[in-house]
Amino acid sequence: MKRGLIIWVPLAVFVVFLGFVAWGLYAPADRNIQSALIGQNVPEFALQPSLPGQPGLSSASLRRGQPRVVNIFASWCIPCRAEAAQLEELARRGVPIDGVAVRDRPEDLQAFLATYGNPFQSIGADTDRRVQLALGSAGVPETFVIDGNGVIRHQHIGAIMPQDVPAIVTAWEAAR
Repeated sequence: MKRGLIIWVPLAVFVVFLGFVAWGLYAPADRNIQSALIGQNVPEFALQPSLPGQPGLSSASLRRGQPRVVNIFASWCIPCRAEAAQLEELARRGVPIDGVAVRDRPEDLQAFLATYGNPFQSIGADTDRRVQLALGSAGVPETFVIDGNGVIRHQHIGAIMPQDVPAIVTAWEAAR
């Protein structure tokens, strides 16, 4: 009798293992990694302008009393192209948007903005990704809502899609 039960133990272990795998696939863990800086001041930085005739971006400019949206993007980023229309919509709604251009060349950035629009009031050149990493950003695109005191209030990971616009507007209004 004991021997009969022992034969079934490997099958039972396998079925339990299969159950855990199926449960993990059915309810995967949240893979979004939020910035640890939400609720904290933006780190100190000063970026040179990415384009002639447009201002750069600094942490001091984010502490001038008006909440702002900071979009981390790049001309070589495919999802950044997808979110361009939503950034234009945010700007149309009166949301001030600043950009951090990551590892970009001015001529590529100029072509990108000519094709997809320029909703940015300022664009800082983050050639070595220091500011991107200091903000806790894992990649492009990412968007932050920063209140008028320079405190990070909201983070959106990935491209802004049409259904995301109301949440970003709400976060910006709440940061006032």
